[in-house]
Amino acid sequence: MIVYVDASALVKRYVAEAGTDEVASLVDTASVLGTSIISRAEVAAALAKASRMNVVSHDEAAAAQSAFDAEWTALARVQMSEMLVARAAAVAWDHGLRGYDAVHLATALFWQDMVGERVTVATFDHQLWRAAHTTALGTWPGGLV
Repeated sequence: MIVYVDASALVKRYVAEAGTDEVASLVDTASVLGTSIISRAEVAAALAKASRMNVVSHDEAAAAQSAFDAEWTALARVQMSEMLVARAAAVAWDHGLRGYDAVHLATALFWQDMVGERVTVATFDHQLWRAAHTTALGTWPGGLV
């Protein structure tokens, strides 16, 4: 299975929280795991916020960031382009998505077009999941609504 992970799913690989075990299983079964290059900034921001809010210690957040950095090059990373941003603007309008969620949806759709196989979007963001579910993309986890 080809899996597109957004930042909400990626963070669960590095911070133990609800969904962490499920994400680990998904990653193990994926034939290809990819994301948008914006996920690099989103994951770093989420880990820093988790530290600031004392969800994890500073040292735990730093270790998670190091682990993420070490695995970054193993991900298929979809680059941004003017065309992709235009597509994100269209899906933002069509689905009422926030900016980065629209970029994730547009990127997953673009990636699916490029590989010619179904891509499954892994996200714990309800709005992004619902929008992806209305397209030809697969959605994970099942029944998030």
